[in-house]
Amino acid sequence: MFATLSDRLTSTFKNLRTKGRLSEADIDATVREIRRALLDADVAVPVVRAFTGAVRERALSIEVSGALNPAQQVVKIVNDELVAILGGENRPLRLAKNPPSVIMLAGLQGAGKTTLAGKLALHLREQGHTPLLVAADLQRPNAVTQLQIVGERAGVPVFAPHPGNQGHGEVDPGFGDPVGVAREGLAAAKARQHDVLIVDTAGRLGVDAELMAQAADIRDAVQPDEILFVIDAMIGQDAVATAQAFADGVDFTGVVLSKLDGDARGGAALSVASVTGRPILYASTGEKLTDFEVFHPDRMASRILDMGDVLTLIEQAEKAFDADQAEAMAGKIASGEDFTLEDFLQQMQAMKNMGSMKKMLGMLPGMGQMREALDNFDEREVDRIEAIIRSMTPAERRTPKIINGSRRARIARGSGTTPSDVNGLLDRFAGAQKMMRQMARSGGMPMPGMGNLPGMGGKKSRGRVAPPPKRKGKVAKSGNPAKRAEQERLAADRAAGIAPAAPKGSAFGLGGAKEPEQVDPSTIDLGALGKFLGR
Repeated sequence: MFATLSDRLTSTFKNLRTKGRLSEADIDATVREIRRALLDADVAVPVVRAFTGAVRERALSIEVSGALNPAQQVVKIVNDELVAILGGENRPLRLAKNPPSVIMLAGLQGAGKTTLAGKLALHLREQGHTPLLVAADLQRPNAVTQLQIVGERAGVPVFAPHPGNQGHGEVDPGFGDPVGVAREGLAAAKARQHDVLIVDTAGRLGVDAELMAQAADIRDAVQPDEILFVIDAMIGQDAVATAQAFADGVDFTGVVLSKLDGDARGGAALSVASVTGRPILYASTGEKLTDFEVFHPDRMASRILDMGDVLTLIEQAEKAFDADQAEAMAGKIASGEDFTLEDFLQQMQAMKNMGSMKKMLGMLPGMGQMREALDNFDEREVDRIEAIIRSMTPAERRTPKIINGSRRARIARGSGTTPSDVNGLLDRFAGAQKMMRQMARSGGMPMPGMGNLPGMGGKKSRGRVAPPPKRKGKVAKSGNPAKRAEQERLAADRAAGIAPAAPKGSAFGLGGAKEPEQVDPSTIDLGALGKFLGR
C-alpha cells in the first residue's frame, strides 16, 4: 500500500548520500520533498505539518552537523518521526484479570469488522486462549451468517441467538436486540468458561447518531476491556474525520487497520494514531484468516523507508517451519548427507505456509529497488515446482542424476508442464544442492528453502560457485600446444634421468627462480598473458 510513499522517500534520501556536508538549503529541499511525498500519500495536513517541522528542527541541530555521515543521520531522524506518528511503540492487547476479557469491534460498514473478528479470534486461539464470537450485528443483511462461516473457518464457536437481517427487506424488530445479544453473549462466555469474548457490532455507510447510540449502549452493557476501531486503510482523508467521530462517540481504546494489501495511497491511515492519540494494535494484510499481524510502528516505518522488516519475517518463519524438521535437516546437512528433492519439496511447502512469496520478499531490505521484479513474480511457480517433484518416483527424488530424457518427458506429462520446466527445476536444485554443501563445509546453515527462489531461476541468479579443489600430485596440462609439448618433453627427460627434477613451487616444471635461463621464450603464450593483464 505504501509503495509510492516508500519510492518517493527513498529517492529523496538517495540524493542526500552524494553530499558530505548538508547545508540549510539542502535540508530545506529535503524537507520540501518529504512534505510533498506525504501529502501525495494522503497523510492528514496537520500531521504533515507537525512531522516536517520536527524533522527540520532536528536536522538543523547539532546531531546532524556533527555527525560523520549527515545523510544517514537525516534518515534516522525521519525514521524516528515516522515511528512517532505511527504510535511510538507497540501496545499489547489488554486482557482482564478475571476472565472473560471483552473486546468490542466498532467501525463503518464495509471496513471489514466481521472478517477481522475471525482473524483476531484465530490469532488469540493460537496463543492458547478460548475465544467466543458474538453476532451483535443484526442490521446488515446476512452478517450473522457471515460471522458463523468465518468462525467455523477459524475454529472458534459463535454465539448467534438471532439470525438478524436475512436480506428480505427492512429489519424486523423481532430479529432481536443487539444490546441484548451482547449481554447474553457475555453470560454465555462465563457459563462456558471462555476467556475472551469478541463482540461484532453493526456499522453504517456513514457516521450517524443512531450508529453511535447503539455502539454506546453495547459498550455500557458489556463493559469491554478493549474497544477496537476497525478502519479501512483505503478510504482516504475521511479516515481522520471518521476516527475522530468514533473517538468522541464511543471512546475506543485501539485501532485496527484493514485492507493494508490494497493499492490505494493509504497515508490517511498513518494519521489516525497521531490525530486520535490511540495506538494501532493490529493490521489486516490480506483476505485469508492468517493475513493478520500485530502492528509494530518501528517495523512499519522500516518498511516505508525500504529498510525491510526482518523481525516479522523471522517470526513468520518460526511459525511456518517445524522445529523438529529444521533440526533434522540441520543434522543431515552437517553430517555430509546430500540435500535431496524430497528435502527441497519439504522446504517449499514450509515456505508456502508462511504466506505470499511477494510479501516475504518485500520484507527484505532494499527490495523496493526490485519492485518491478516483485510485481512480475509468479506465485504459481511454487505450485508448479511441487507438481513436478510429486510426479517423480522416490528414487528420482533421492538421486536426480538418474533422470534422463524419457524420465523428463514422463515427469513433464504427469505434472502438466514441459521438459524445459523440469530441466529448469533440476538446474535450480543443483544450485541449491551446491550451496548446501558449501554451507555444510563452512559450518553455517542457510535459511530453509531460500537457496534458489522459484520464479527467479536462470543463469544470472545462480551466483558464483567456488572452484573445485586442485588435485594433488598431478601437473595441470597447458592448453597451448607449444607449451604442452615442452611439458611432455621435460617430463620424459626427467623420467629418463636426463633433466633435473622440478624445484618446489614450479607449476609447470619450467625451472625455479634460481635458473631463469632454462625458460624457453618460444613457449610463453603472450596471448594468454595479455588476457590476464586485461589487454
